[in-house]
Amino acid sequence: MKINSWARTVVICLLALLVVACGEDSGTATAGTAAAEHATSEAPFVIGALDSLTGVGESYGIPLSRSKLLAVEEINAAGGINGRMLKLVIEDSKCTSTDAITAYQRLTDVEGIKIILGATCSGATLGAAPLAEKDGVILFSPSSTSPDITGAGDYIFRTAISSQKAGTDVGNLLWASGVRTIVTISEATDYAEGSRRAAVAEFERLGGTVAAAESYPTDAIDFRSQLSKLLRVDADAMFLAAQGEVSGGTIIKQARELGYDGPIYSEVVPTGPNALEIAGEHATGLKAIVPDPELNTSTGTEFLTKFRDRFGGVAPWPWFQGSAYDGVYIAAECLRQTNDDQDVEGFRDCLNGLTWSGAIGDDYSFDENGDVVGISHVVIEVLPVAERTEENLGHRVLRTPPAS
Repeated sequence: MKINSWARTVVICLLALLVVACGEDSGTATAGTAAAEHATSEAPFVIGALDSLTGVGESYGIPLSRSKLLAVEEINAAGGINGRMLKLVIEDSKCTSTDAITAYQRLTDVEGIKIILGATCSGATLGAAPLAEKDGVILFSPSSTSPDITGAGDYIFRTAISSQKAGTDVGNLLWASGVRTIVTISEATDYAEGSRRAAVAEFERLGGTVAAAESYPTDAIDFRSQLSKLLRVDADAMFLAAQGEVSGGTIIKQARELGYDGPIYSEVVPTGPNALEIAGEHATGLKAIVPDPELNTSTGTEFLTKFRDRFGGVAPWPWFQGSAYDGVYIAAECLRQTNDDQDVEGFRDCLNGLTWSGAIGDDYSFDENGDVVGISHVVIEVLPVAERTEENLGHRVLRTPPAS
């Protein structure tokens, strides 16, 4: 999915009249800063978003951005917040730390925005987090899972489940499946390395052994060299952690083509629609730890229907899109309480005291580190190609992860 100009003209301008004032080049609002608009009680509440509209994370960044826009559209159609509209200014963080910092500075220094939903990717969130903490700006991510985000600061929150928990679940799943020795391959990003680190720590704690480990840069397109090294090692299974769907799907395909016939375990990205299309039948049987994609809450079911109706297709990343959708409604609730999009301390206190029921779960909240509490993972298995449909996203939910 390539969006270049589409990212600016469709995603960012999708709800231009009520949501986003489109900039000439940057994609940001140009009709005045949030602080200036706050001066009149009739002005909209203005918040920002850091979404990966291009780059390695665009295949999930775009659906997350659309989900935020859907929520804003609904809130405004229902009369807004305390009678005022909600305006979302989106910047492309491109799934990198450097681009996220640039995008963050446009939102804060140019637009005067104090509440930012994002970033999509862990590296982008970790890049912007020190600035947000120093500046007193809320950074609220629906999808950044790196363990390093825990403790990033008093103004950093996320509905995404930390990879520390995912890693524990992966380690337990490996051990419960009878795996005692693994090889690993991971993308050299904060997210993928964090996932690998947490999984290995739990697996080794249980008594498992990592026989070999390889990593690769984000711009790599061929992985046969790393895979050949791993396949020379005797191991019970392979663990794959990828930031991008293209690399995740290609690694699965190339590993099988090189003769690897053992089990592959992973996390969410290699189970995405683009990754499975690339891997084809080679991905059949892959098991992964992911947040529950079925969105069984009433709000989750309604969201999936609304997304299909609004954008003409199923939600390709249902849990993470539901997380982004919930994030906008949570922000709206905290704005309702503070009635001020510049009141960062009030917004932070609202999040700290909030218990929420939404698309991704009922009665979840945030701990002292800003991490979500009350949400868990499931184990999924990728289906044969003949059984994959748009509705089942190519996999089936097996069970909750085994306990340690």
